Amino acid sequence: MTVPAYSDDLALATRLADAADALTTARFRALDLAVSAKPDRTPVTDADTAVEDAIREILSTERPGDTVAGEERGGTAGSEGRAWVIDPIDGTKNFLRGVPVWATLIALVEDGTPVVGMISAPLLGRRWWAARGEGAHLRDAAGERRMSVSKVATLGDAYLSTTDLNSWTEYHSREKYLALTEACWESRAFGDFWSHCLVAEGAMDVAAECIVNPWDVAAAQVIVTEAGGRFTDLSGAETYEGGSALSTNGLLHDEALAVLRRQ
Repeated sequence: MTVPAYSDDLALATRLADAADALTTARFRALDLAVSAKPDRTPVTDADTAVEDAIREILSTERPGDTVAGEERGGTAGSEGRAWVIDPIDGTKNFLRGVPVWATLIALVEDGTPVVGMISAPLLGRRWWAARGEGAHLRDAAGERRMSVSKVATLGDAYLSTTDLNSWTEYHSREKYLALTEACWESRAFGDFWSHCLVAEGAMDVAAECIVNPWDVAAAQVIVTEAGGRFTDLSGAETYEGGSALSTNGLLHDEALAVLRRQ
């Protein structure tokens, strides 16, 4: 029997997610939660830094030769070698407000391509993961199952999840946001990691974000593609480093890009 190429890395990602969940759930709604602002005015909590530090400590023992790039402590993945790309809490604003939609995102990037992705949202009771060539999986209250994207074939029948209109106005295009939402059957704003995970599950057909960082979407890229979907930036480049993100069931991708490219 052939052992999957990334089985050890996926097992390690599971351990990292377990350690992160223990810390985040203990600090969620904590009265003494310490909050500060980064230079871009986005919030960071003591839980964010504690999770990233804990993950880095485990990786320093288990994968001392790998690079680590995280939202809070810095670092870059590069285009060669192995790097773990970490977002300790994706959805920090939700975490601060007591909204249970946040997750720890863990990706292994090999020679510039995400090959393992782990997204754990403990307050939602959901965890998504994938490894290259091994499919994408979900564990929730109903148990564990392999995921696959939807079969919706036209945007007019599609369920879209996207982000705040003000962000599109500031960083991309208000007109293109409206064009995409109007081209689809329905639109929602689940936001952040959840939009892309729902595409991988087949619950959503399209997810679009006008501004992201690499740690926001590295894990999502491999999860969506292993579920049979397609992941690019808004220009169509197949990268997690393009500063934006578009994930679809694959059937709708070119049509969505065409809408976003219209003048």
